[in-house]
Amino acid sequence: MARPVKLLSVGALTLDTILRVDTLPHHQGKFIASDGIQIASGMATSAACAAHRLGAEISLWASIGDDAVGDQLIASIKAEGVDCSHVRRVGGARSALASILVDAHGERIIVPFYDTRAQADPDALPFADATAFDAVLADVRWPGAAALALKAARAAGRPAILDADTAPLGVLEQLLPLASHIVASEPAVRIICGHALALESACTDLASRTDAFVAVTGGAAGTWWFDRSAGSSRHVEAPRIKAVDTLAAGDVFHGAFAVGLAEAMPIEHALRFASAAAALKCLRFGGRLGAPNRAETLAMMAVTWPETA
Repeated sequence: MARPVKLLSVGALTLDTILRVDTLPHHQGKFIASDGIQIASGMATSAACAAHRLGAEISLWASIGDDAVGDQLIASIKAEGVDCSHVRRVGGARSALASILVDAHGERIIVPFYDTRAQADPDALPFADATAFDAVLADVRWPGAAALALKAARAAGRPAILDADTAPLGVLEQLLPLASHIVASEPAVRIICGHALALESACTDLASRTDAFVAVTGGAAGTWWFDRSAGSSRHVEAPRIKAVDTLAAGDVFHGAFAVGLAEAMPIEHALRFASAAAALKCLRFGGRLGAPNRAETLAMMAVTWPETA
């Protein structure tokens, strides 16, 4: 590209406390962490930070309180190079928090808190023209804003990408028809399709419910995407790694995929780009802080898929 692509990421901005433990608790008690950090994060925010590291100019549209935590969140994300001019501050509301445990195998438990006052539906977009962005990515944590942003992107002829993750079925059913591109997590596709299927079949089932591009991510199992020209689901393998921390891997995947789409990469290439970025993130403790830069991601692609080098 002659210039960096410009993206809008819409959704969660939270203050995450991430603690590393040997095993995830199965009973009540006190557990001593071996490591811990506190960072500004959330699905849309982590995706935004990842996209910026991969070379994009990125704006975040999120909603937080007018409290001290909100001040901390804004300062932290601005320091990452993300434009926060569209972040809404709600008087009297509390900014979102999350407590997260990560075990020795990289698996995690996430317990978030969102103040309903901060999550109230916005009346309008915070910008006049969606054509200012090359692609729009929205998560499911602020549905009212996601709906406005996806509609605006579609109307402007821009990719409208939905990060379909665990959420009430009603929220998913509201947002799915608005997206041009749906990348769903395995839990989300189970909620939508309502039955346990192999990921390939789940991808095909989800694609039958929409005209959008559809992919389903399965972590180490790779990603399935529906090829409408062939009428079947196809597979993109995940790079083979030993995961240290899977927290934010899906967010990094979505951020990288949005960059790939905005740069007009072929779909399978964009999915490989996203898979490589997500795998590299899993090698590092600290959630989104482990997101790689572009050179690292391209190097991982060259190792995993030599034909892309």
